[in-house]
Amino acid sequence: MIATDLSESSDAVINCMKDFKTLGVEEVILFYACGIDNNDTLAEYTKDFYEPDLLKQQKVIENQGFVTTLEIVPGGAYEELKKVAKRTDVSLIIIGSQEVNVYNQILNFYGNVNSEILHVHEKPLLMISTNVVENDGKRIFVCLNKNLNDRILFATDFSDISMRAFSYVEKLVEDGCKKVTLFHVHEKVKRWFTNSDQLKEFNRIDTERLEARRQILLNKGAEEVELKILVGTPSVQILKESKNDYTLIVMGSQGRGFLQDIFIGSVSLNVARKTKVSLLLIPPADRKIP
Repeated sequence: MIATDLSESSDAVINCMKDFKTLGVEEVILFYACGIDNNDTLAEYTKDFYEPDLLKQQKVIENQGFVTTLEIVPGGAYEELKKVAKRTDVSLIIIGSQEVNVYNQILNFYGNVNSEILHVHEKPLLMISTNVVENDGKRIFVCLNKNLNDRILFATDFSDISMRAFSYVEKLVEDGCKKVTLFHVHEKVKRWFTNSDQLKEFNRIDTERLEARRQILLNKGAEEVELKILVGTPSVQILKESKNDYTLIVMGSQGRGFLQDIFIGSVSLNVARKTKVSLLLIPPADRKIP
């Protein structure tokens, strides 16, 4: 499912759909929420107003070789996406994203369809990084990372959700990804880091965990699997590492922190807001949003 808000960022994602075939995408539901509750007349007017533009987006997707269905719903993205995703049993939700800065933090990120979806998704969520570039004197939006499985950064905290996310990395390797970095960050605030011997022991245990997963990926066809363990603030270190020519970050949408069963994890949220690399967020298998 592609959730569109008819923005230039959504157009950029739709224009590069052919590059998602490496992820096994064959059929697409183009989803648009009108954002009108309890007013059937206004909702119908809004649908009629935006439908021509949505049909154009649908045609662009179909021309790239995908069977495409258009879903225009009256209400807000929060409730409607859950209903459509459940009814159609989609395997993946795709949205466009932009790096947050002082200007677009208020205007673009909060309150729009992508922000709502980020907090409520029950299905794997692929956020395609887009940005503005100059082309023949015009400013246009483009996808920053087209070949998503060229080089993957897998960020893990060894939670059950994170290990579920690893299964998606396995699938990407089976589909042709050759380069993966397995990345873990010890949070520097944890009290045991006052003892260097304890830190060495944690590093030994975590290295063994990553090495076991490294062997799995090598056996599935990966050619280069790097292990990295750092101490620091997880989201900061992930964002810093992601600048090293990665095309996709894969991680669980929630970690082992407080209230993990209710909200998207703070690490995932910070990475989603600030990364310039496309991001695949994997929710718990049994995640249900009230």
